[in-house]
Amino acid sequence: MAEQGVNHGRRRFLTATTAVVGGVGGVFAAVPFIKAWQPSARAQSAGAPVIADISKLEVGARVIQQWRGQPVWIVRRTPEVVHTLSSLDQQLRDPGSENLDQQPEYARNATRSRRPDVAVIVGICTHLGCSPTFFPEMLPQPFDSEWKGGFYCPCHNSRFDMAGRVYQNVPAPANLRVPPHYFIDDNTILIGLDADPKAA
Repeated sequence: MAEQGVNHGRRRFLTATTAVVGGVGGVFAAVPFIKAWQPSARAQSAGAPVIADISKLEVGARVIQQWRGQPVWIVRRTPEVVHTLSSLDQQLRDPGSENLDQQPEYARNATRSRRPDVAVIVGICTHLGCSPTFFPEMLPQPFDSEWKGGFYCPCHNSRFDMAGRVYQNVPAPANLRVPPHYFIDDNTILIGLDADPKAA
């Protein structure tokens, strides 16, 4: 009795129409939520590679470049400093860069760099995240009477050589990190990528 007079075709039409309208509405409602999950242009920019011009970087000096909210130190080392690095191995915790998390494979060498004269290092102490101070002079310091140049963290007295390698018996557990980078030319470094993707 209840089915008498029921228009089944009209019922199916209304059901299908309701489903389609509901589906379309759901898509339009979801778009703003999905867009909200994507990183903003500012966030994408903050994580992007950066280019550093070192044409005016003098021998023995340092320039600081920001990358992903971190200071990246670029140091042009003197020949004397490069020569001295190998004499420090016995005083260092990880002279051979055995901790693979702290540098790319191409920086796992005596100078932890692509070029012996140029160091590229993240300037954050591996202990508690302080920013060490740059002491490039090979002169006695209050914290080390036989200082050979490098970085000193005043927060808890950790010391690093001019390749960012950590000394023994200090709180910092690991060498300073070397970020991915490559030389675009002799005076230009791209920080954030290991190689030019166009060259692959």
